[in-house]
Amino acid sequence: MVRPGEQDILIVVDVQYDFLPGGALAVPDGDAVVAPINRLAKAFQHVVLTQDWHPQGHASFASSHADKQPFELTDLSYGPQVLWPDHCVQSTPGAEISQDLHIPHAQLVIRKGYNAGIDSYSGFKEADRQTSTGLEGYLRERRFRRVFCAGLALDFCVAWTALDSAAAGFETYVIEDASRAIDTDGSLAKAQNDMSAAGVLITRSAQIVDT
Repeated sequence: MVRPGEQDILIVVDVQYDFLPGGALAVPDGDAVVAPINRLAKAFQHVVLTQDWHPQGHASFASSHADKQPFELTDLSYGPQVLWPDHCVQSTPGAEISQDLHIPHAQLVIRKGYNAGIDSYSGFKEADRQTSTGLEGYLRERRFRRVFCAGLALDFCVAWTALDSAAAGFETYVIEDASRAIDTDGSLAKAQNDMSAAGVLITRSAQIVDT
């Protein structure tokens, strides 16, 4: 059992309308994360939200590449890139964080993916693995020790956020039942293996005890 304290923070990843049922890149059963996240947030004094925030014509959109379809691969300047349907375009309804999340005490929203030529899954670093969002510095300055991740999608943005958290030296947990995966071409199994190898701990919301 885990009782969150002053040095613990919950990162709620990309619970946005385009990733929810009916959205442009809907994660299967994605709306099922809302209730457990709302319960979890009450147990944490400190919560950060991440938000995908793409300009129109982003390089990760299949529509930006002739003769490419969503979920195909292409090569960008930083390496292979999965191409996605247009989603979470800045200032569109699909990019908004779900109003069903009730986390009034969230202290920070980290926007990512706003560089037109670089995708960004992780809340810490963009897909070029060089460009920082500033989240690591924020967590260090606030003296957090443990990071708990939940949200959408487990095999992409949640996993990459957790992996970067662990690489930065934070004790890192992924809350499995408060996350859902896209699971395309074995992406979930790969993410699970990568997280296990990196020492990311998998837990469930029932193990988080409200203070």
